[in-house]
Amino acid sequence: MFKRKIQDDLLKYFNTKKPERILIVHGARQVGKSFIIRETAKYCFNHYAEIDLKDDYEGNKLFSHVQTTKDFYILISSLFGDLNNYDDTIVFLDEIQYYPHLLTMLKPLNSEKKYRFIVSGSLLGITLRHSFIPMGSITEQRMYPMDFEEFLWANNYGVDSINYLKNCFENTEPVNDGIHNHTLSLFKDYLLSGGLPDAVKEYVTNRNVSAMRRVQTEIYEYYKDDCSKYDMEHSLKIRRIYDSLSSYMSNKVKRVQFKSIEKKINSNFDKYEDEFDYLFDSGICLGTRAVSNPVFPLSESTSKSLIKAYYNDVGLLTNILYKTNVSAVLNNDKGVNLGSVYETISAMELLTHGHELFYFDSRKTGEVDFLINDYNNLGIVPIEIKSGNDQNNFRALPRLIDKNGPYKIEKGYVFGNKNIVEEKNGITTLPIYMIMFM
Repeated sequence: MFKRKIQDDLLKYFNTKKPERILIVHGARQVGKSFIIRETAKYCFNHYAEIDLKDDYEGNKLFSHVQTTKDFYILISSLFGDLNNYDDTIVFLDEIQYYPHLLTMLKPLNSEKKYRFIVSGSLLGITLRHSFIPMGSITEQRMYPMDFEEFLWANNYGVDSINYLKNCFENTEPVNDGIHNHTLSLFKDYLLSGGLPDAVKEYVTNRNVSAMRRVQTEIYEYYKDDCSKYDMEHSLKIRRIYDSLSSYMSNKVKRVQFKSIEKKINSNFDKYEDEFDYLFDSGICLGTRAVSNPVFPLSESTSKSLIKAYYNDVGLLTNILYKTNVSAVLNNDKGVNLGSVYETISAMELLTHGHELFYFDSRKTGEVDFLINDYNNLGIVPIEIKSGNDQNNFRALPRLIDKNGPYKIEKGYVFGNKNIVEEKNGITTLPIYMIMFM
């Protein structure tokens, strides 16, 4: 079992004697939600019951008739017999989005203290947005594919080494060349495998690139199939946008071209807002919005008309772009632009570490790949990502870094392939893998 950071949160929830709310873990399919919940719950409780509501919905539909908690307990008894007491029994309701009426039942189920519960689902971001759920009944936690640090753990990369890199990041100290080369090599492996556990298993454990790519292709098709399950008015457009993401990312201007979705010249974000809400809420895409006036907090100065969209997993992108030709990534082949790949992994890392995603776009100043809120200092931090050898080729970033300027921005970051750790004129340059410490 791969170690996941969410395990600490699950253990804390399971070890809380009488939690006031039921924990709901949601995210895209195949990110490892069910597996990690199942294994951690079995470790913490002697009595464990798991109900796959997707299987029930596609089969006997037993839970479609449940209207009260009494109905629920009787059905549980018929399926699992008499479970033990509250303190020693956990019931895992998986894929609950197939029965939204059960979401409204979570508050009384929790308050009656007959069993402990944990809940999960793959499209819950959408279901929760459209469902009425009693206030104070749930705690939401989103799960993502494995981030780079989790990938390092899967490769038996020791905690001491990670702490060493973190110390170099925090103190702007150079990295030992041997450690840098090894970590950068693993980072490039991560660009190929991504963080979807089944793909990571094939690459890290079995060293089978072809099998890894088959897993990624299957998951990509799963996500497209999920798009088709949305209402007919939107499903075709959602699939079309999803299929087009790699082509948007390959353009010099990487933002979404709304006119290309249905070949309509006057199209804009407002026309496709529902489609993008689905892609982002479902977790299969990551969205970042443009900011031309970078002041804290960034959410108050965004432009809905200018957005970028990334796949939720970098392995899906490298599969589309390069298939089994791993040398394009591993060897930095000349003529291969990895800009979209490096931006995708950077978006993944920033989002999994709790940052909202924004980018800077100004005709006068230029573009910066990412902006994040600095809540400690109530300011803004710009971030530039470089995939090639020229890490000094940026125009807009130095124009933003001026604590006495209009935006009061004191520092920014450049992440690239080289083993450069330095701070100069407010810009800190670091190896690309250190973005995991932002």
